[in-house]
Amino acid sequence: MLDIEKIRGEFPILSRKVYGRPLVYLDSGATAQKPQQVIEATDRLYRELNANIHRGVHYLSEQATELYESARSRIAGFIGATSPEEVIFTSGATASLNTVAYAWGDMAVRAGDNIVVSELEHHSNIVPWQMLAERKGAEIRVLPFDEAGALRLDLLPSLLDERTRAVAVTQASNTLGTRPDLRAVIAAAHAAGAIVVVDGCQGAVHGGVNVAELDCDFYAFSGHKLYGPTGIGVLWGRRELLEAMPPFLGGGDMVDRVTFRKTTYAPVPLKFEAGTANFVGAIGLAEAVRFLQRFDPAGIEAHEEALLRRAAERLERIEGLRIYGTTPGKCAILSFNVAGVHAYDLGMILDKLGIAVRTGQHCAEPVMDHYGVQSMCRASFALYNTLSEADALADGVERAVKMLRS
Repeated sequence: MLDIEKIRGEFPILSRKVYGRPLVYLDSGATAQKPQQVIEATDRLYRELNANIHRGVHYLSEQATELYESARSRIAGFIGATSPEEVIFTSGATASLNTVAYAWGDMAVRAGDNIVVSELEHHSNIVPWQMLAERKGAEIRVLPFDEAGALRLDLLPSLLDERTRAVAVTQASNTLGTRPDLRAVIAAAHAAGAIVVVDGCQGAVHGGVNVAELDCDFYAFSGHKLYGPTGIGVLWGRRELLEAMPPFLGGGDMVDRVTFRKTTYAPVPLKFEAGTANFVGAIGLAEAVRFLQRFDPAGIEAHEEALLRRAAERLERIEGLRIYGTTPGKCAILSFNVAGVHAYDLGMILDKLGIAVRTGQHCAEPVMDHYGVQSMCRASFALYNTLSEADALADGVERAVKMLRS
């Protein structure tokens, strides 16, 4: 059993009040709060070891470089990568996915090819593929989901053919919480000769991943959703693909030799890490991983499932409330609307009660279009949330609905 109160004590922000009320933070799907050890690690770097990595022979640079590369190794182990060189640090999952769409896409996609994108995706796993298709004269094909939020895997074979180059799919929907059967998607895509690019932003937090066992080709996630700093992300890719791809950005640290006649590039992963790296963010992310690795993953999963179950059971009793995404095994994300109540109004009243939720389209406008709504209210739970906070959410929604309907 997890000692949730002890865990909460490691997150300084959770002790604060907003509008005179204890903060109930239910927006971890957007960005998670940071434990003290992450805050202290980044603070120490700026205070004691702030120096550019890979480029200095002095003590501070060497120490920062060692910590940066150790961070790469820790994250490689966390996601089951076979080699640290397959882990590329980026500014976030958006940058990671764009790197694949540009560097791999410009190399591999031609006019008349197609890319399959699931209807569940965050904009960051849609727009880069649309931009690639426009550049290359390729086609975007959409794999839809049903009313419960489950991907229509029965339709996947009809979307795949010999011109399919990639399938882009989430490990866990940031809006519905759906966790698709990725093994089935990957097997079908590979049988058609296509690669699979996985958005792991929510999946890395809720349940984790082993990329070697999953057998995907690229995997992207952001540090700030994983209890780490903002402005840092990870792109994992199969080494043979990374080595074949041209660089996405040019500049310092990604080169081997530069002349006006020709420039040669550094080996992976540095080939894709142009410019001054966010070494503080990478080291902070490794510290967040270290924090998570103190706990039994099954215990975290069970706790989050209990939070989701309690909140859903309470919310379902409210007249006119609909929960979107009801697939078995979904992660701890609850999106909902109440008939006759605007999501923004509901979110604003919850805020005044000290309850932080997300309202809007959640960077998943096609999901909104599927259900014919403009916005949703979303509560996303994390390791540090409690059952009493799940109850506070339901109590707050009940109170807000009464106010707005009256």
